[in-house]
Amino acid sequence: MGKYNFEDVLDRRGTACQKWDLAESEGYPEDILPMWVADMDFAVMPEITEALVRRIQDHPIYGYSVTVPGHDEAVCSWMKRRHGWDAKPEWIVSTPGVVCAFKTAVQCFTEPGEAVMLQKPVYYPMIKGIEDNGRKLVNNALVNINGHYEIDFEDFEKKIVENDVKLFILCSPHNPVGRVWTKEELTRMGDICLKYHVIMVVDEIHEDFVFAPNKFLPFLSLKKEYEEIAVVCTAPSKTFNVAGLKFSSIFIPNPELRNRFYRHLVCCGVNNNNMVGSIASKTAYELGDEYVDELVEAIKSNVDFFRDYLAEKLPMLKMIEPEGLYLVWVDVSAFGLEDEELKNFMIYDAKVWLDEGYIFGPEGHNFERFNLAHSKAQIKEAIDRIRAAAERRGLIEKEAAGE
Repeated sequence: MGKYNFEDVLDRRGTACQKWDLAESEGYPEDILPMWVADMDFAVMPEITEALVRRIQDHPIYGYSVTVPGHDEAVCSWMKRRHGWDAKPEWIVSTPGVVCAFKTAVQCFTEPGEAVMLQKPVYYPMIKGIEDNGRKLVNNALVNINGHYEIDFEDFEKKIVENDVKLFILCSPHNPVGRVWTKEELTRMGDICLKYHVIMVVDEIHEDFVFAPNKFLPFLSLKKEYEEIAVVCTAPSKTFNVAGLKFSSIFIPNPELRNRFYRHLVCCGVNNNNMVGSIASKTAYELGDEYVDELVEAIKSNVDFFRDYLAEKLPMLKMIEPEGLYLVWVDVSAFGLEDEELKNFMIYDAKVWLDEGYIFGPEGHNFERFNLAHSKAQIKEAIDRIRAAAERRGLIEKEAAGE
């Protein structure tokens, strides 16, 4: 038993929690089990809460704020000791979140109608960030080879050239397929983008959730030349479960790109800092090593439990083996349901709320994304509910479910 507890079930209902309290407004069953949006049902490490309480008790004014002194140095220290990357504090621009950052990058580094590339199936706000801003979406689709997703590099370069791509958004580690990109994969993408002067926006928000023997490699640690083209998005929100505090650190080494990015934030009025977010972020990066070590171990244990229990109860469903993240990608094609029918089956029959695969792009058809940052009891309950619903619908035979 470690210092931190990752097994207790905390009741989040009635706390204005997006994950648990949106069900009623969506018309979903009251007793639905939500395993969709990517936040954890684990308590925040107490050191963060203590730091916030101290600030609130020490001074009863919560006015306009700047980033707390030493914050950016704390972020860079974390990157050095956890990931071997010599990041510079002066590269950092703060934003209210990583989604805000990559949408800002699309707006300020491209013009309407210009091409922005990504790799579906991919985190769906990236798709919306391109389409909603009137840019041309170019898809270098990932290739599923026997349950392992790979990059089609010939298509990658061809799409850049044919579409005159101006910006490429990379998810690293990749959400939802769970890939932790290798040095070879990252450098091949980086070198092609350098060759064609394509700006790379690299979302590294899941960087701390990596399972051995895989190793996360910060993109900017690989080649100094990448500093000219890279906008790297990081935040404590996933690692430390503080997404609601709206504070992210965006690394932009190139001063010209950094100034353009910051000026756009100013124009949009989102350049003011969140006081409590800044405090929580600094505390997390200064004191969070032991917490993260135990957290990743707990997540890996949950992944192992999910894999084994799924194989026992629903062997026809196939989990894509994750190299990182607390999100797992599951092939549910054996149920033989179309997208909307599958969504309704999960929500109204099984009463399990997942992120449907199709929202990550057509490549996600017949997949579901499960959030495993729960207790094992919640994970077991979800699989049991899906099994029971599948039996009621006649989608599986009882003996096929391990009975």
